[in-house]
Amino acid sequence: MWVKRFIFTLSLCLITGVVAADEKAVRKAIAPHFPGAKIESLQKTPYLGLYEVLVGGELFYTDENAEYFIFGHIVDTKTKTSVTSKRLEEIKAARRIPLDTLPLEHAIKIVKGNGERKLAIFTDPNCPYCKRLEKELVGISNVTIYTLLYPVLRGSVELSTSIWCAQDQIKAWNDLMLEDIAPKDSSCESPIQALLESGRENRVTGTPTLIFSDGSVVGGMIPSANIEEQLQKASQSVK
Repeated sequence: MWVKRFIFTLSLCLITGVVAADEKAVRKAIAPHFPGAKIESLQKTPYLGLYEVLVGGELFYTDENAEYFIFGHIVDTKTKTSVTSKRLEEIKAARRIPLDTLPLEHAIKIVKGNGERKLAIFTDPNCPYCKRLEKELVGISNVTIYTLLYPVLRGSVELSTSIWCAQDQIKAWNDLMLEDIAPKDSSCESPIQALLESGRENRVTGTPTLIFSDGSVVGGMIPSANIEEQLQKASQSVK
């Protein structure tokens, strides 16, 4: 019996070693096509001998020699579902941005209640969904919100600068986002450029983008009930 177990274990190790070696070779072949970019994940798929590759948040497929790149969806004809969409959802759910890697010192910090829960938001003052999000946040308590100005829309850099340079940043922000009262034009040395760079480095492609204390990322406007659920979940996971 022990001989069979040994042979099975040895075979499994050899198979694992071959797969690892193959993936290493594919990774090496892909790298020159994406200079300076990180290959976030690479794994062999169970179909067509293809390898699934994730680079810069972009999912694609390649052959064992990395001679061809395939962008698009692979559909399982039995289930009539997109295998690619399922993987993208899994990748999205697993994405993490640690709060301590963000430039929180450049945030407009709003403490509500005891402030024990943490939430960072990349937001654009001209973004209508960001304004809707701010209204959803009104009823959320016991949270520290780090508002990271991320002016990606036309005219937003000037508006963000005026908010940052206001005598009372929190009031200027709330007046604009909740009451539609624009801040007085003003200028000063601001961290806007650093915030833009941070957003790009973290692949923030839209506003609002919410980042919770466990590093989980939610893109887009979500209602207060979902925010509360995510805050509770994140708080429990970091304890």
